[in-house]
Amino acid sequence: MDRTRPLARRRLLAVCTAVVLALPGMTALSSAARAADADLARNGGFESGLDGWTCTAGSGTTVDSPVRSGGSALKATPAGSDNAQCAQTVTVKPDSQYTLAGYVRGSYVYLGASGTGTTDVSTWTQSAPDWQQLTTTFRTGASTTRITIYTHGWYGTGAYYADDVSLTGPGADAGQPPAAPTGLKAGTATAGSVPLSWSAVSGATGYAIYRDGAKVQTATGTSATVTGLAPSTAYSFQVAAVNDAGESAKSAAVTATTSAGSSGTTDLPTHALVGYLHASFANGAGYTRMADVPDSWDVIDLAFGEPTSTTSGDIRFTRCPVTECPTVESDADFKAAIKAKQAAGKKVLISIGGQNGQVQLTTTAARDTFVSSVSKIIDSYGLDGLDIDFEGHSLSLDASDTNFKSPTTPVIVNLISALKTLKAKYGSKFVLTMAPETFFVQLGYQYYGTGKWGGQDPRAGAYLPVIYALRDDLTLLHVQDYNSGSIMGLDNQYHSMGGADFHIAMTDMLLTGFPVAGDANNVFPPLRPDQIAIGMPASTNAGNGYVPPAEVIKALDCLTKKTNCGSYATHGTWPALRGLMTWSVNWDRFANGEFSKNFDGYFG
Repeated sequence: MDRTRPLARRRLLAVCTAVVLALPGMTALSSAARAADADLARNGGFESGLDGWTCTAGSGTTVDSPVRSGGSALKATPAGSDNAQCAQTVTVKPDSQYTLAGYVRGSYVYLGASGTGTTDVSTWTQSAPDWQQLTTTFRTGASTTRITIYTHGWYGTGAYYADDVSLTGPGADAGQPPAAPTGLKAGTATAGSVPLSWSAVSGATGYAIYRDGAKVQTATGTSATVTGLAPSTAYSFQVAAVNDAGESAKSAAVTATTSAGSSGTTDLPTHALVGYLHASFANGAGYTRMADVPDSWDVIDLAFGEPTSTTSGDIRFTRCPVTECPTVESDADFKAAIKAKQAAGKKVLISIGGQNGQVQLTTTAARDTFVSSVSKIIDSYGLDGLDIDFEGHSLSLDASDTNFKSPTTPVIVNLISALKTLKAKYGSKFVLTMAPETFFVQLGYQYYGTGKWGGQDPRAGAYLPVIYALRDDLTLLHVQDYNSGSIMGLDNQYHSMGGADFHIAMTDMLLTGFPVAGDANNVFPPLRPDQIAIGMPASTNAGNGYVPPAEVIKALDCLTKKTNCGSYATHGTWPALRGLMTWSVNWDRFANGEFSKNFDGYFG
């Protein structure tokens, strides 16, 4: 849209200007004021996406309609405990006057400035069905050099829009970018991460870390750990220093090679099919003997080992009784069938938890009991490893536990410790998998624990610290993309079960990484594609979120080939995606093998 004003208005402005300049004593004042004032807001028209802006909980995106001018505007959607604030920090002059203005649409939309050093200001509208200008003014304090401007809606209301945000006033001298960092060193690499450190740079307010020439993260101090790397791979790293004037030249490069890791020694096929076997119960799908599990299944999870009580840590695996499963085999035949599957290259794991098996390792005693009791099951049946299927209220975060990289909640810390102990006990061939629900993983993009202001569900994102701590030991993560509510993807749109789009969006988040609770400085790093299997129900009877074979193929095509994609644009292509997981082997047999046959037909 053309922003040029009508000719009549330009002529009127020229006349007014001539009159003002003709008045004695006003020429110098007007010229000085115009020379000093500038629009300091970065990307106030949102023509460059969200560049310069940070929105809470991933609530903001840009749209091409409605817009007030140009081709884009901000759209932000509040949630129950998030007001969808989008903000940017601006460098200003001390003791100076500024005018903040912007155009908004929607209900209960706010525009304001904080950190002014005097009185923070805001203005709002209760209802703006069309574009409405909001304006406020403030003066900075005697030592204020940076302020934050923001716009937000109100909790639980509908989406709001903003465009043409400006901050008019005297600009501050940004100075010069800092010098390039020196002394860059790489520490001891793991299979998926490399720690870096460098010397401090005078005048730097932060640092940008580059991997193989691409910026991958930022840091405020002089060290950082780059994660999400592939095993046995060489990487080149550089660091640049940053301040308000810009970014320095990059440092000299340092090269580091990740270790081989343990996840590559479990002998899984390039593309694997994972299924849960109803081993301790029947249900409408019926009982399937271990020997009768079709060869399509590469990883067989025995469902389920359950605790004697929620907090005991004492896990027991009780096979289905003959009264419930008349065709159940003897223990000897069951163990012999496991050995036969393993001889054929299959992995058989004990899965702990499930819908009814709530496990809370609240004490170190419970942690130690968990390790010993799980070890007893693995040894008794000669199993290849362990699957963690903690659901319900097994994992939640204390209100003070806000950093997924260094958790403090006992049930989280003790679980991490227990799994590391089991991995160390059984060695590199030990298979460790996890099957969290989307609520505990991808929901962390918007919410983490109780949140900044409290009131959120403490289980939100609660698996993230466990996955992060064990990422170098984790063989497979197969999130349950079923029995799920709508989840916001990296496109800041909500996605719902029932089609390929949901699986594509949820899997892209795991392979791309995402800021936790919308914090760009607290990013959950991506997992390797060989660590990811997509969790789906095997049939309409198995759970909510079933998708027909054609939709499964669409999801696989999009993620591994970037073809056959729908409305969601992925952030990469991952031909090494490990495969699929399903609930369950039994329900697939009940549906005449539809799910496994589709997998075999796709991957061969």
